[in-house]
Order: sequence, then structure tokens, then C-alpha cells
Amino acid sequence: MSSRVLIVDDDPVQRRLLKSAAERAGHLCELVETGDAALARLSAPGPRIDALVLDLMMPGKSGLEVLEHLSDAQTSLPVIVQTGHGGIEMVVRAMRAGAFDFVVKPVSPERLALALENALKAARAPAAPGPRGRSVGFGAVVAASPAMERVVSLARRAASSTIPVVLEGESGVGKEMIARAIQAESPRRGKPFIIVNCGAIPENLVESILFGHEKGAFTGAAERHAGKFVEADGGTLFLDEIGELPQDVQVKLLRAVQLGEIETVGARLPRKVDVRLISATNKDLIAEVKAGRFREDLYYRLNVFPVHVPALRKRKEDIPQLVRHFIARFSSAPGLHKVSGIAPDTMALLTAHDWPGNIRELENAIHRAMVLCDGGVLTPDLFPQIEAQLPGYRLDGAEAISPAPLLEPHAETPPLQPSLAPCDSAEIAVPPADSMVLAPASGQPAVTTISEDGEVRPIAEIEEELIRFALSFYEGRMSEVARRLGIGRSTLYRKLKDYAIDPDNPVRQAA
Repeated sequence: MSSRVLIVDDDPVQRRLLKSAAERAGHLCELVETGDAALARLSAPGPRIDALVLDLMMPGKSGLEVLEHLSDAQTSLPVIVQTGHGGIEMVVRAMRAGAFDFVVKPVSPERLALALENALKAARAPAAPGPRGRSVGFGAVVAASPAMERVVSLARRAASSTIPVVLEGESGVGKEMIARAIQAESPRRGKPFIIVNCGAIPENLVESILFGHEKGAFTGAAERHAGKFVEADGGTLFLDEIGELPQDVQVKLLRAVQLGEIETVGARLPRKVDVRLISATNKDLIAEVKAGRFREDLYYRLNVFPVHVPALRKRKEDIPQLVRHFIARFSSAPGLHKVSGIAPDTMALLTAHDWPGNIRELENAIHRAMVLCDGGVLTPDLFPQIEAQLPGYRLDGAEAISPAPLLEPHAETPPLQPSLAPCDSAEIAVPPADSMVLAPASGQPAVTTISEDGEVRPIAEIEEELIRFALSFYEGRMSEVARRLGIGRSTLYRKLKDYAIDPDNPVRQAA
């Protein structure tokens, strides 16, 4: 039976797009344009609403007020909130108010379908632990954000061939998980998957461990050792932290990649091997090549199919899903207290953190909290180490405060007027347009109407700068920007494209 989704958005274009995406995913949809109408529908008799897609910035009752009302009513309805670019502070408030998940506008149909699927699944069977197998496919990779969806899409393509793959990204972002998924969904599934951490092997043993050695090949070689390439024959060899390989070993690795054969230490003849190579690094290999620490020919042999795995701070949409995934996984571990969920304040705290240690740090934090938890829900006091890294974030239920003012929109926009400075001459003193710096907090005029030569600037230039200023002033909240500029959001999106404005970084860079 199809689930019924209530879509709440004051923009008719957005409502139609969301309705089309939800219906394509097999759901029935109802549309309302205000928060009051949404609450009225939820309290009225009629077919049961299974999930709510809620815009945060609306005239009248805002999305946050709707969330707070639902929280006070203690409803279990899963709510997916929409936020504009750069609106993570608003997301934190939404999570504290009980939102299940969030999507960033403009949301893709695939992302919305995934969010609805996860929300409905959790509502029907919360905290249902899944298997924790070592051989996992892409279904086990948490990919709620567009950035990770692209990673999975690229990795799926790589899995169908034997092309060498390089996984780039910071430590702890999940490169090994992606490598395992590639192996599990490749024609080599069921064959050996051998992992070598190149940075953890003593330099004098790297060659022996990778390529093996014969008995008596060197002092201490009392027995013959096959080596990792031989162990992986027919399967996949995952070389983690490949940038740490010594240069003499890089030469032998190049031969193995080029010719498919290895030279065992102490052996007279090379040996053929059939190995699919997946490498991973947290270094910039191009910089290593330029510095002379990594062979250029080997780089181009390995870097045939690069896949960049973004840091967790750049894909915060994945955090709620990862948190629930780890809770479900650790709940099935022996000796740990059974935890059924997580408090909204806690989810907000975890979403606000930047996680410099990435997924590994998040996993360890959840594990520690579940060891300390005495109740059925994870609460903020179980994460003191995270609170300590968020200056100003209070765990007493008050608003979260960061070094920059968060959450509360600016009450009024400062007047936009020519930046005319008094001077003794008849010249007009204005800063060059290209050197303009948007500083909403300063209260100073940020858009000039006069060019360097004292002429009135074209409307298009002023419009572009005004849009850039508004995006910075309202911290990327697209609904608020469109409302203050007096245009529709679809018009705003079109102008962003016309002027090539990046909503995440609207400030024009100095030439």
C-alpha cells in the first residue's frame, strides 16, 4: 500500500516538483502552502499522513513552529525539512525540534525518494539492526547526500570492470568501505580481498610483504613467504595510504601494474599474477609527484579512475543516517545497552559538529555513548567531547550559539545606497566593484551604484552584487533571500545560474 506524504511549501513551483518526485517514488501526495494549513490537515479526520516534507522558511507559521507544535503534541510522524544552501544553522534548530532528516534545495528526485524511504522505514520498524558482514555491497554504503550519491555512482561503474581505481579523501571518510563495495559487486566477488596499509609497514619489510620472499633470501628469512600479491591472485588488492610507499618499491609496483607480474625477493624468475588494484590515499598525489616523493609514471598508471570521497563536514546530510546506522549496529552487539533512538537535541549537536575525524570519529562517539547510556535514548550529556569542540553550544535546551551569529535571521536589511565618501575634490570616492567584500554584520553599505570613473553602473552588475550580498547577509537561506529581494525562488535560482553565483560562496573573489 502506498504511503501518503504531506508536502508543505509556499512556492507553487517547489510544490509541483516535490509532488512529482514523491509520486515517482510511489507515494500519494497532498499539498498545502502554509504551516497553519499543514497543522489543520494533520488534526483533521481523513486518510493518515505517513510522512511530512516541510519547508523551513514560510510566511505566517514557519516550518520550525510547525515542528515545535508536532514535538509538543508528541507525534511520531517523520518530518523531512528543506533548507537552502548554507543553512546548516537552521538545520540544527530543526533537528533539535525533532526533524528526522533534511534535504538541501533544490533537492533531486533521488535524494527525496531516499529520505522518504528511510523515514518511512524508521517509522515502521525503528532501530531494526542489520547484519554486520565484512563483504558488503553498495547497499550498505550510507549515501544520503548528493556528493556521496555521486561517489557511489562512480564506484558502481568502476565495479563492472578491472580498471585501477584510486580513492582520494581524508582519513576516516570510508574509503575502505567503498573499496569493499567495489569488490563485492564486481565479477571478482567471492575471490580474495586483501588489504595492505602501506603506511603501517616498516620500510625495510614493504617489498617482502607485498611481493613475498624465498627461504634464505635475507637474514631472518627462515621460511618462504608468498606475499600479498600472490594472496590476492584472482581477486582484489587494496593498497591503503599508497602515498607512503618507498620509491624503490614503487618501481616494482609499476612493473606489477604494467606487466601483471611480480619479482619475489630471492627468486630467479618473475611470477604472473592476476590482481585488480584499488588504491587509497589521504595525500595530494600530484603534489607528491611534484615534490619527487611519488613516481610520475606510477601515478598515471594507478590514477586511471580517481574517485574523491568528500569529508563528512561537506556532506552533513549523511550524518543523521550514519547516526541511526551505528545505533542499529551497536544495539545488536553483545554487552551493550539496548538503545531505541536518539534525542532531537543530540541529533542537532551531532549534525552541528564538523567531525575532523570523519566517519571513524562519529562511529567511535556513538559507540562510547552507547556504552555509557543507561536509558533507551542517547542524550546530549553522553557526548561531552563533542560539546567541548562547539564553543557556545549549550546543552540546557537554549539556542545554540557559534562564534558567528547563528539561527536568528537579521531583522532588517541595511539601506542600499551609493557609497559616497566626503572629499575635497569633485571626484566621487568609491571602492572598485571587483574588490567589494560582503560583510553583512558590519552594517555598512555593500552595494555601490557608481563605477570607478564616476558613472552609474549597469543594472545587471548592481543586480548581481545585490544577490551576492543578500545570499551572504541571510546566510544562504534561499526563501528569505527571494522574499527580501521581492522575487520568486525559481527566479532566484535562474539568476544564480545566469550570473554563475555559487550559493555556498557568494562573495566575489578579488581579481
